[in-house]
Amino acid sequence: MSEMSDSEGRPAADRAAHAPADTDPAGGLRADPGRAAAPDADQAAPDPVLERLALGLDGVQAAQRGRTAEARESFEQLWDALGENGDVFHRCVLAHYLADLQDDPHAELEWDRRALAAADSLTAERAQTYESALQVRAFYPALHLNLASDHLKLGEPDRAREELERAVRSLDALPEDAYSAGIRAAVAELRQRLR
Repeated sequence: MSEMSDSEGRPAADRAAHAPADTDPAGGLRADPGRAAAPDADQAAPDPVLERLALGLDGVQAAQRGRTAEARESFEQLWDALGENGDVFHRCVLAHYLADLQDDPHAELEWDRRALAAADSLTAERAQTYESALQVRAFYPALHLNLASDHLKLGEPDRAREELERAVRSLDALPEDAYSAGIRAAVAELRQRLR
């Protein structure tokens, strides 16, 4: 393990890019494809599932402090409530957070695959009902970066390289902001580790 990554092999730049202002970057947050600001002020009504998910984000932070099972259980209940045919935007974001809470790297990979599958079904129009500037294409660098990290943890460097190349090919979808800089740095770091 290098100083640049955490105990699970997550690149340091990836964690730092997503750490809330009051959270130490070493907290282990991963690339977040659904990281959106608060809903637009002109949004008609609050989204009850996203409100519950936002509350659950406190659970993610608590999980990083040792309450993983509690946070995972809460999110799994929300996943069950959504169902297999639930809103794809909600499923994408929720699967991403559930991946972060898994103890088993195989389970983490499965949740990251669910997040990618949901993103593949997500339309720009649906994503923009949450935030008008949200672009689905911008989810893919983080999603593929997470999958690459999963495969590396599972001792599958060739599959990790494939996912990392998908992340690289989608980097042009990212805006120029601090979050995107963190994703780009994490991609570069993982690329270096896979040489």
